[in-house]
Amino acid sequence: MDENKKTTVEKTVKSGITFGSALAMVISYSTWHSVGWAVFHGLLSWVYVIYFILKY
Repeated sequence: MDENKKTTVEKTVKSGITFGSALAMVISYSTWHSVGWAVFHGLLSWVYVIYFILKY
C-alpha cells in the first residue's frame, strides 16, 4: 500500500513541475515576447508564476 502511495505522489509532483514550467513559459512569452526569457522563466517554474501573480 505504501509503495502505491509513493508512486502516486511521485507522478503528481512530476506533473506539477511540468505544468508549472509550461505555465511560466507561456506567461513569460506573452509578457516579454522573447523565447530566451521564456526558457529562463520555464527553468524557474513556479517561482516565476508566483512572482508574476504577486507583481501584476
